[in-house]
Amino acid sequence: MIQKTYKKLSPEQVAQYERDGFVCPVDAFSREQAQGWRAQLEAFERAEGQKMARGHNFKPHLLFPWVDEIVHAPQILDAVEDLIGPDIRLFHLSVWPKDPGSGAYVSWHQDSTYFALEPACHVTAWVALTDAPIEAGCMEVVPGSHKLGQLRHAEMQDTDNLLSRGQELAVDFDRSGTVYMPVKAGQFSLHHTHLVHNSRPNRSSDRRIGLGISYIPTSARCSSPVRVTAMLVRGEDRFGHFDDERRPQALAGPEERAFHAHAVGLFRQMNAEQAGGKVATVKR
Repeated sequence: MIQKTYKKLSPEQVAQYERDGFVCPVDAFSREQAQGWRAQLEAFERAEGQKMARGHNFKPHLLFPWVDEIVHAPQILDAVEDLIGPDIRLFHLSVWPKDPGSGAYVSWHQDSTYFALEPACHVTAWVALTDAPIEAGCMEVVPGSHKLGQLRHAEMQDTDNLLSRGQELAVDFDRSGTVYMPVKAGQFSLHHTHLVHNSRPNRSSDRRIGLGISYIPTSARCSSPVRVTAMLVRGEDRFGHFDDERRPQALAGPEERAFHAHAVGLFRQMNAEQAGGKVATVKR
């Protein structure tokens, strides 16, 4: 019997992903690289007078060449290819910053809830630009929960919730065996779109920043009537389910900003269409 070879992950890590729905940590970049990327992000925040928090954290790979560098890095794509194959699109990307001492958190949810992907096969690479230990509010997951399929969510109106629509699981589930996924700056984790997870407020002394990069095989499609964009980052696309995204040439230049606004607008439209009539809205 010929054993399958992998580019980045070990056979044991691939088996863990299939069994538990996640792999963590995976080494990728140096601490110095991660610190440099953090410095560029925070320099942009200062220039804009606005942090990349909820509502302003979508699709930065369309604005910044340094984010484009990360999403195309073989250190990440090799691992993603080991899980979903060689033809890969970047479907979505969010920045996840938490200031120290703030109440910002991410509720229990599944990434797949408003993505309308068929099949639900996308994998998220969570790339750490800073250390994300347990006290800083790293991801907490329910191993094996990806095998439950899509679960029902409600929209909880809480401004501290970093999720765009405040979506939270609206069903009871066993959280007695949760696992934390701490990562160091330059490392990343991988998790399945159906994996139940959350992250708690940052109780450390430093800011916690990560990029949640959602990759899909080019065979996957979005079932929404809204045709959205996605970036081909490896291989070829023989299916044509998405409009292409342009790679940034300048740092948040006028063309980059215009295309970013177009792509984010389509994504939000699709997101709202998926949410409409499917969940309850609850005020806290």
